[in-house]
Amino acid sequence: MTYCDYNATAPLRPEAREAMLLAMDVQANASSVHSAGRRARRMIESARTAIGGVIGSRSEDVVFTSGGTEANALAILGALAKIEHAVWFYSDLEHPAVRDLAMSGRFETRRVAVLPNGTMDLEDLAQKLQSLDGQTPFLSLMLANNETGVIQPVAKACALVRKYDGLVHCDAVQAVSKIPVSVGMLGVDYLAMSAHKCGGPQGVGALWHRAGAPLLPQQIGGGQEKSIRSGTENLIGIAGFAAAVEASDPYKEAPRIEKMRSVFETALKQAARVTFFGDHLERLPGTSCFALEGFKGETQVMAMDLAGFAVSSGSACSSGKVRTSSVLLAMGASDALASSALRVSFGWRSEAEDAQALAEAWLKAARRVSSHAFKEIA
Repeated sequence: MTYCDYNATAPLRPEAREAMLLAMDVQANASSVHSAGRRARRMIESARTAIGGVIGSRSEDVVFTSGGTEANALAILGALAKIEHAVWFYSDLEHPAVRDLAMSGRFETRRVAVLPNGTMDLEDLAQKLQSLDGQTPFLSLMLANNETGVIQPVAKACALVRKYDGLVHCDAVQAVSKIPVSVGMLGVDYLAMSAHKCGGPQGVGALWHRAGAPLLPQQIGGGQEKSIRSGTENLIGIAGFAAAVEASDPYKEAPRIEKMRSVFETALKQAARVTFFGDHLERLPGTSCFALEGFKGETQVMAMDLAGFAVSSGSACSSGKVRTSSVLLAMGASDALASSALRVSFGWRSEAEDAQALAEAWLKAARRVSSHAFKEIA
């Protein structure tokens, strides 16, 4: 199987595996005061420093969680519980972990429009902010979209929200380790991360929160993580998380991965009438989202699986369910086009030949379904 689904989860980096094996030998609770417990505590704090360093933050502002979903929920629920008269701004670009919570009816919300290019409509955001009546805006805006890979204008959005003394939560699960991330440059108040997108293990993540930003604990217990997120820390997972982000070098890896994507997309563009989403904007280096109308996304996933390639249709976080992408619909795509979308994502272990081989396999499958969509070669 040739793996081309890094936005769903990245293969475990060898550095992460080694760090996890070392952590397995500690066999102690980091809350214990004996020497073995202190060793476990040192490992966790070292990991906290490493992860804080990757995003340009202090280590003490990083809280470990069970993953990106919990990190996002802690930021949102923890902030909104302490902000009086809050209005939550979001868009259909957000991952279901954020969007479904916004649509739950538990909060006063404003949905911000999405531009056809796949970014949040900042003019619409500015207009909606002007309609506030003594309320405090709370904005959720992801850094990189998990389906299209499009980088969002987070810093510009933060500047708009700051005019109204608001706060900003950023889901950076897809971005950390793939592109440089700086919480200071972004200007956000909360930033969520997840280990398995970086080449670390599944089941561990982190939330960075700006010092002084309102945050009410959502999980009560033994007072771990400075009582912000109680529960015995996942020492093995945290060790793997830190090793993965330290092994990542977006400055070095991104150009190589982006070149693979270019090879893949060029091959498709030259042969077929394919619609690419967000391809004229800055994207995650390895992400390609495209559609051939009439070639259903789930059919493509199965065809590529049979051909020996792992890819995704839409978000891979829906318990195996294939849904029409709300992101692409918000961008103005028709139901038929959105339901025909496929997401390919390359990463740290991908090779140049993977992109070419996948393109050839996809074109072969697509030609069987829709030969009229192919360009005539003179």
